[in-house]
Amino acid sequence: MSYKIVVDSCCDLPDQYRNDPRFEIVPLSLEVGDYHVMDDEDFNQAEFLAQVATCPQCPKSACPSPEKYMEAYQTDAENIFVVTLSSHLSGSYNSAVVGKNMYHEKYGDKNIYVHDSESAASGEVQYALRMMELQEQGLSFEETVKELEAFREKLKTYFILDNLETLRKNGRMTGVKAMVVSTLNIKPIMCGNHGVIEQKSQAIGMKKAMSKLADIIMKEVPDVKERILMIAQCNCPDRADFLKKELLAKTKLKDVVIFDTAGVSSMYANDGGIVVTI
Repeated sequence: MSYKIVVDSCCDLPDQYRNDPRFEIVPLSLEVGDYHVMDDEDFNQAEFLAQVATCPQCPKSACPSPEKYMEAYQTDAENIFVVTLSSHLSGSYNSAVVGKNMYHEKYGDKNIYVHDSESAASGEVQYALRMMELQEQGLSFEETVKELEAFREKLKTYFILDNLETLRKNGRMTGVKAMVVSTLNIKPIMCGNHGVIEQKSQAIGMKKAMSKLADIIMKEVPDVKERILMIAQCNCPDRADFLKKELLAKTKLKDVVIFDTAGVSSMYANDGGIVVTI
């Protein structure tokens, strides 16, 4: 049974999957003042972060059009699985659904499942690779959808960001109650609650925040030894490695995967931020 996995560009697929024919990335566009760029294979993270740092305007993203998604669904694959960033952060999910409806109207029936990740970055990667795993195991379309829905109920998403300006200016921090005092170097530990960003805890400094996050994961994830830890890092591989070591000092994990953020994830995480899913 053939399948195809369509993701938006907030899904920071590891390099070995970016040219894999089983996957297709539908890019969002990014805007920082007069600077415009597509979040595709030509995205330059260093250039983008420099633009964000010097521009007084908040960076913005624009989701792919329904037509772009519909084009991605035009394949000989029998089953199509789509994963998008949280519908609370972007219109990408709604656009993918509209594209699905347009496809059905024009071409007829096809197995297309659009999954709202209620997450971003490493969270989307978790779902994409889980989709691949289930299909490679030979599960039917319906069985795969059922497993993905159950997987979403278990997956935990956490954020530790050095700079909260993008989320604040874009109105994505309504669940964060505490005032972050940058002069005191207070770093909030945030989580995703069905796609809505909330504050979980805080600490003074990034290392203490990551150590506290490791403790939170140990407390909140009962089957942690059976989980894959994925860390999307924005220009801070040492921080991702530190968190990995903090958690491995406390428990065993099924696997640990660390990768760099692409465009949309870099916009939200900003320089020095990490997005963690397990």
